[in-house]
Amino acid sequence: MRVAVLSGGRSSEHDVSLASGEGVAAGLRAAGHEVLAVTLERDGTWVFEGEELALQPGRGLLGTDVAFPVLHGPFGEDGTVQGLLELLDVPYVGSGVLASAVCLDKIVAKELMAQAGIAQVAYAGVQTARWEDEREVVLAELAALGLPLFVKPARLGSSVGIAKVAAAEELGDALDAAFFHDPCVIVEAMSTGAEIECSVLGSARAADASEPGEIVIAADWYDFAAKYEPGGMQLRVPPRISATAREQVRATAVEAFRRFGCSGLARADFFVEGDRVLLNELNTMPGFTPTSVYAKLWEASGLPYEELVERLCVLAIERHAQERSYRL
Repeated sequence: MRVAVLSGGRSSEHDVSLASGEGVAAGLRAAGHEVLAVTLERDGTWVFEGEELALQPGRGLLGTDVAFPVLHGPFGEDGTVQGLLELLDVPYVGSGVLASAVCLDKIVAKELMAQAGIAQVAYAGVQTARWEDEREVVLAELAALGLPLFVKPARLGSSVGIAKVAAAEELGDALDAAFFHDPCVIVEAMSTGAEIECSVLGSARAADASEPGEIVIAADWYDFAAKYEPGGMQLRVPPRISATAREQVRATAVEAFRRFGCSGLARADFFVEGDRVLLNELNTMPGFTPTSVYAKLWEASGLPYEELVERLCVLAIERHAQERSYRL
């Protein structure tokens, strides 16, 4: 296959995306495929071999068979690039416009999870306008979630802009910091359970879950440094949870993947308290850096990295063909 690997992007996860793109490109080359590395600059420009790309709707992308948008966060993982690739009429790895947008917005995703009856931690969403107009009222409402709390920009990943709040007087500053990144912020109650992740691969018709893995860290919580610095975390497979919880994690990961309309891949993040399994979020384009969990869990499940990235490209081509078979 001739694959365009897209990395970089306009979000604060630009550098993480570049590292992910290098990993995917190396894996595809090792599997025998031709890779065209396309960089999305911080200003939104698309560049290939030092030249700015001119994109034409319906004309594909550099004559490639499939695009692999290894992009994280806004302007990449939120349905925007997916919509552009739809207009170009090129198959692309990962979920479509709606599922990408929904899963990146933590508030919308959690509301849909609640409707579906999927167990999760207590949470509250805060909009910047209300925070500016009713600061003290918002703080009083959030006190009902207890302490500690996690404050997060609603539409970022890689732990960017997240703060753990252990004391009530810290909450206001944490919210201010999160609003620097996003006009929507989510505040979550802390779970004391094990942090478990599970990778999903497939389509809406047939999706499989990997062996779950336990995130083991020396830090106070799973922050950016723990995720991306060498030795920041250890992935324990199998995790130290019961067989009942393990199967519930895998079943819930696939259920959420299907309910949200995901395609290709997703990483499901959980807290497990005894046999109680709490879904935290779905990531539709998880990291592919050397320390990233998604591929490591598939490797532990018997699917090597090179075969994984190849399979994702095949799934993308199959989905594109199927969707084009419908008369819209």
